[in-house]
Parts: sequence; structure tokens; C-alpha cells
Amino acid sequence: MYLVTVLGNLLITLATISDSHLHMPMYFFLSNLSFVDICFTSTTVPKMLVNIQTQSKAITYAGCITQMQFFILFSGLDIFLLTIMAYDRFVAICHPLHYVVIMKPQFCGLLVLVSWIINILHSWLQSIMVLRLSFCTDLEIPHFFCELNHMLHLACSDNFVSEVVMYVAAVLLAGGAFAGILYSYFKIVSSICAISSAQGRYKAFSTCVSHLSVVSLFYCTGLGVYLSSAVTQNSHSPATASVMYSVVAPMLNPFIYSLRNKDIKSALRRLCERETMKASVVLRLKRNP
Repeated sequence: MYLVTVLGNLLITLATISDSHLHMPMYFFLSNLSFVDICFTSTTVPKMLVNIQTQSKAITYAGCITQMQFFILFSGLDIFLLTIMAYDRFVAICHPLHYVVIMKPQFCGLLVLVSWIINILHSWLQSIMVLRLSFCTDLEIPHFFCELNHMLHLACSDNFVSEVVMYVAAVLLAGGAFAGILYSYFKIVSSICAISSAQGRYKAFSTCVSHLSVVSLFYCTGLGVYLSSAVTQNSHSPATASVMYSVVAPMLNPFIYSLRNKDIKSALRRLCERETMKASVVLRLKRNP
């Protein structure tokens, strides 16, 4: 699953960068999402694979804090990029005549840069709040990675301030981003309903299906983690649910975008053809030096 995730998202990134037909805002954001998904799964899965292979589940304190910090960073970036992509679809459908003026390359780059800055500061803040806590030795984390909520609950010192910071940040960042996605799709649906022809409505909505599928997959599985931890007392249920949004969702994203998008499929085909031609030229040169 990890190899499929890395290879699938890497192919999407290479196709969008190398193919001039995909040098558009929508695919620029998609390539950034694919890169972040690779980093997102790489913060947890390689360590888990090492644990399975060595039969050792130990992790150092520094390693745990580092893993937690990068997990917060890349999960936050995932949420922000999905919100930006929803805004891109909102502008494309609701303001098509102004799309080129609004979604300029400089503005798109600025949106991604601001997302990185906000999430880097957020991950640093949460890491600092955990570093100020005291922990007992030989702790057992009921998870396959160092998750912020579990870390706070395992602290031996008072964690009230840290929990307040965690929930306030979650409401402001994740809640605000989700509200932005809902608002964008509310306006999109309103605009699509105003289109007179059925073919026009279908064409407009088809550009949103892939993104809407990815958003639903990520948010539904992420919400399932917190619902499962609230409903059941089984400590391993949240860990099982976390696999869905931290491993399964990034793995399925390339398939969702490539299977429903003719431009991506064409770009991947052209990329494979170019690489095949390069390989055949190298082989011919080796045979005839």
C-alpha cells in the first residue's frame, strides 16, 4: 500500500509538471496535493514497516516529537490544499469569465506558500506545547504513530493548556477550512442549478466529482477516527480508523483523479511513451556503442 501510494502520487506529480497541457491552476494544486500525500504517509508508514520487520515497537522521545510535528504539518497541508482546490472550482464555475484574471500563477503560488507558513507555525506551536509537558518513562502509546491527542493524555503533568490550544487550533484551522469547502460547494451547486441545459449542468459538475470524492474520503475517514474513539472504549479502534485517512485515502487519491480525468490519463500516457522511448534509445546505444 505504501509503494502504491508513493508511486501513484509521484506519477501524478511528474505528469502535471512535465506536460504543458496540465500547466493550469487545478493541476498545479493537484501536484502539490500529491507531493504532500507522499510526505504525509512517509511520516508514519516507514516506521511502522520497520516495527513489523524488527518486531520492536520502540521509538525515542525525539523521534516521537518529530513524527508528531511532521504529521500535524502534512495533515494540515492536506486540508488546506483541498480547500484551495474547492475555491479554484468555485471560481471556475461561478466566475468563469474572471477565472484567468483571479487565478493567476502568482496568486496560486501565494496560496500554497501561505498554507505552508500557517501549517509550519501550527506544527511548531503544538510541538512546543507537548515539549513543555512531563512524561513518565516506558510509556505505551495505543497507536501506530505518535498522535497529538494520545500524547497529551499520556502526560504526567497538567495538560489543560495544551488541550485548549489543540482544540482551538482544530476549530480555527480544520473547521475554518471545512466551512470554506462547504461554502464553495454551496455556491457551485447554486450556479449549476441555474444552468438551463442538462448537458451544461453535467459538464460543470463533472469537473468537481474527483475533488468532491477526495474531500469526502479524507473528511469522512478523519471524522470516523474521533467518532470511534468517542463511542467505543477499545483503545485500538482509533488506530484502525486512522489507517483509513492516513494510509488508504492518500493511496486512493491518484486513482480517483486519474480514472475520472481524461487530461491526467492522456498526460500519464504521454509520460510513459516518453520514458519508453528514452529507455529504447539507451538500449540501442548500449548495443551499438
